[in-house]
Amino acid sequence: MNHFKRNEKRFAGFRSLFLVALMTLFGITAHAQGITVKGTVIDAQGEPLIGASVLVKGTTNGGATDIDGNFHLQHVAKDAVLVFSYVGYEPQEINVNGQTTINVTLKETSDTLEELVVVGYGVQKKSDVTGAISSVSAKDLQSRPVTNAFEALQGKAAGVDITTSERPGTIGDIRIRGERSLTASNSPLYVVDGVPIMSASGIETLNPRDIEKIDILKDASATAIYGSRGANGVVIVTTKTGKAGQFSLNYSGSVTWQNLVDRNKNVNASDFINYRRWAAYNSDPEKYADPRNPTRESDALLFGTIDDATAYNNIMNGWSGGSWDPSRVEEYDWVGQALRTGFIQEHTISASGGTEKMNAFGSFGFLSNKGTQQGQKYNRYTARVGVNITPVKWMTISMSMNASREEQDYGMSQAYARSSTGAPTGVYQLYKQNYSWARPFDDNGDRIRYPGGDNTSYNPVEEWRHNISNRETYRVLGSFSATLHLGEIWAPLKGLDYKFSFGPDYRNWRQGDFVDDESAYKFSDGGKNQARWQQRRDFSWTLDNMITYNNTFAEKHNVGLTLLQTASKWNFENASMAISGLEQNMYKWNAMGSLPVTDADNQASMSTGYTDRQLESYMVRVNYGYDDRYLLTASARWDGASQLSKGRKWAFFPSMSLGWRIQQESFLRDVNWLSQLKIRAGVGTTGNSAISPYSTLGNIQKVLIPTADGYGTGYTMNDPGYVKDAIAMANLEVGWEKTTQWNFGIDYGFLNNRINGSLEVYFSKTKDLLLNMSVPTVTGYYSTIANIGRTSNKGVELTVNAIPVEVKDFTWNTTFNMGWQKDKIEELSNGKNDDVANSWFIGESIGVFYGYEADGLWQNTPEDLAEIEKWNANGEKFSPGKVKPKDLNGDYKMDDNDRVIIGNRRPTMTAGWSNIFNYKGIELSFSLYGRFNYMVEHPAYLFGYGVLGEAQNDFWTPDNTGARYQKPILTSVQGGNSDSYAYAHGFEKANFIRMRNISLGYVFPEKLIGKVAKHVKVYGQVINPFDIYQSVDGFDLDTGNTYYNRSWVLGLELGF
Repeated sequence: MNHFKRNEKRFAGFRSLFLVALMTLFGITAHAQGITVKGTVIDAQGEPLIGASVLVKGTTNGGATDIDGNFHLQHVAKDAVLVFSYVGYEPQEINVNGQTTINVTLKETSDTLEELVVVGYGVQKKSDVTGAISSVSAKDLQSRPVTNAFEALQGKAAGVDITTSERPGTIGDIRIRGERSLTASNSPLYVVDGVPIMSASGIETLNPRDIEKIDILKDASATAIYGSRGANGVVIVTTKTGKAGQFSLNYSGSVTWQNLVDRNKNVNASDFINYRRWAAYNSDPEKYADPRNPTRESDALLFGTIDDATAYNNIMNGWSGGSWDPSRVEEYDWVGQALRTGFIQEHTISASGGTEKMNAFGSFGFLSNKGTQQGQKYNRYTARVGVNITPVKWMTISMSMNASREEQDYGMSQAYARSSTGAPTGVYQLYKQNYSWARPFDDNGDRIRYPGGDNTSYNPVEEWRHNISNRETYRVLGSFSATLHLGEIWAPLKGLDYKFSFGPDYRNWRQGDFVDDESAYKFSDGGKNQARWQQRRDFSWTLDNMITYNNTFAEKHNVGLTLLQTASKWNFENASMAISGLEQNMYKWNAMGSLPVTDADNQASMSTGYTDRQLESYMVRVNYGYDDRYLLTASARWDGASQLSKGRKWAFFPSMSLGWRIQQESFLRDVNWLSQLKIRAGVGTTGNSAISPYSTLGNIQKVLIPTADGYGTGYTMNDPGYVKDAIAMANLEVGWEKTTQWNFGIDYGFLNNRINGSLEVYFSKTKDLLLNMSVPTVTGYYSTIANIGRTSNKGVELTVNAIPVEVKDFTWNTTFNMGWQKDKIEELSNGKNDDVANSWFIGESIGVFYGYEADGLWQNTPEDLAEIEKWNANGEKFSPGKVKPKDLNGDYKMDDNDRVIIGNRRPTMTAGWSNIFNYKGIELSFSLYGRFNYMVEHPAYLFGYGVLGEAQNDFWTPDNTGARYQKPILTSVQGGNSDSYAYAHGFEKANFIRMRNISLGYVFPEKLIGKVAKHVKVYGQVINPFDIYQSVDGFDLDTGNTYYNRSWVLGLELGF
């Protein structure tokens, strides 16, 4: 037995040794005669159990095992009985029968061996669960290094759709079983160590390596216990704690190199010039030369009007040899200036240990993510401390604290772009908008205002130094609880516990934006620098009082009861300031007071705000199981939300689910290949009150009114002569949005659970949607919030876990999951009529694309030419190569009667597949993730801004009639698209399967590291190495951009 393995349980035994030593001293006189008995106590794996209790039955003579699991008892009667016990293990009684050496192996209890699932306000054995719950273990979460827990969940749970964000420090969207609400939030509730999260941050501030397990409650029978906050599913995070009898010190870390991969790189200068020639020729073939036979005179006419002599001369260099030679045109690598090799490093040190009386866990983590785009960076520092104390057998105290500090350099601010529509979201997109034949500086070294003469483009030069957006977040999330085990105080109360818990969550967020006069946003128009500062402080808390009762009667009746009273409060303060024309750029957003705010030229503004909301709830839950075969769970919860109308603040949310463990029936007990077969059915109602506080109260606006003496103060509602933004009319009848869901499931296991999983079918209906509805303007308002409209949702989920191969030295584990769902609008504010303005349609999905549908491109064929003539007689200007819209009613006119629903914006199906192969410590794994059956509005048809991707280079010409995209038509010096139906040709069906990661690792055998460490693993990974399938060219369906990051990882795990 190596020294470090003995050390791991040293801490666990000290307290027990001390207490038993006192017992031994008092018992010596009572046991002056007898024999000495010694031995060793180990577990099923042969590891010593430190601090295990060894007691002579019926006496106080006893002891505890030492760091090697050894015990030594004196004065033991030859016919005595020794009792061996340890937390989490079945106790054993052994007759001494005169023996002086007794070695014991303790077995774990069945509850310990069986997986436990967090169901909200408690845990259950997985075999007893009657709701739809997916669980993701720490091992699954850490199958690839991730910067936040959202990334780790992607593809791990059926019915959970998570999008990817490549910007360091940002997260994608998460949806559990699709969407239900039209305007209220569709995001799930997050619960960390029993504390519901209410602040603007979710679980992304947690260190993923501090997470023990994530349980996802999906159906209403499981989520209804959270009432108004469970309508969109619940994500329950359990963080790591210390383990009794063990002491461990662990390190885990990785370094990652990233490169940006663009699926739609800009074409080279020659191809873009050729594209521009075609655009000019298609607009006026009499004026411009045929691009297949270009001329110097035509190019001079085409490019001679651009307001950039440097770019013009560069193009004309192609004619310097007397004939067109594109190699003479200088290429400028704009995007290369914006990119770099990204580098991520993450390190976590953790320690845990304890005794039966006290255990603790502590960790510190550091993450640094330098993105692939210049100026993007994210640092996170995390610290966690958790302590569990059992001072006496009738009390348990638990305390945990998660603290984090985040600093994010966003890369650039969009706050001061010329227009919020189409504004670049990152420096890569900003640089990509420039022509490859244009340069940032002229021959004299002066910065060019509009490269390529495009007055819609920017000229970025180290934009990340002149356009700054910096965010900082500080957060402390706590969980404190005390549980009284009343049955340990008075035996008749066996199984009765009272638990008090308190969970505070403090968050402080600050954002500073600054653009100086050298920024691309300001340089082109000569604007002044601008600064903006925003701050928000969140504080929330949850206070729970809970009584639980669990007991078994007549060995067959398992009864559980939970009574809960809970109260939550959340408030946040927000403030912002902005100004322009600061004297020094170095001030950024930190010296706004240096300028007079009353000077209109400084464009100073400021605002502050405070928001408060509260929730009070009462819940009762009953669990009953008969003979481990028939299971029942029923709950009822009453919620009162402060933001709803008086008299409508409270609502009732019931649920009930049933389970039948068929394999326990006598007619199946002898079926050896069947390990598990459980049928489940459940129904429940959840609510949504996600509207702004005070929205049910009346509101007026303060305005300045001209008077004979200047200006006076007045108050109005929505007088268009005085106010810019209209306010909604208060509705004193607003209540809860409610969702009722039915779930039917089967849990199965075959061949000793080597094949296991679940199948779920669900249906849901949401009524009393929280929607804006129009009101007569005679009221002084334009709209109000009301409970109107209905939606529905249905779906199927499948999970399969299997061990296809398990031999002596080789194991293959595989997991597959998929989810299909479809949501539908049943009714809107005006009943069964569609709301075209918001693209909401009765009988269709909640999020859809609506407009004209394309039927390919017009061709130079007799049939198409005849059709074109009929269209153009009605005012159209169609010609071969343009987009051919679908005329649904055949009247040769495109109007509202021809608009259709093109497709849904979100996928109806997601899937994930993971595989792990182990051979003598060598571990090879890979995982795939996919999203299917939705539409994307591919921006390929937007030809302006110097952007022409390789995918779009496949445009129509007389020699390329089978092209993907329409012919370009020059409308201005920078434009290349006058086809009014081009957008209709940009919609494409979206499906993709991506190889998410491939990992190769090695776990060193104990014989090599026994004197150094308990666990050593090294591994390498490649993340996003390739796509199995992508249905759209030139667009990345995973990130929603044209680009994504590919990563190479080296990692190390050490355990002592």
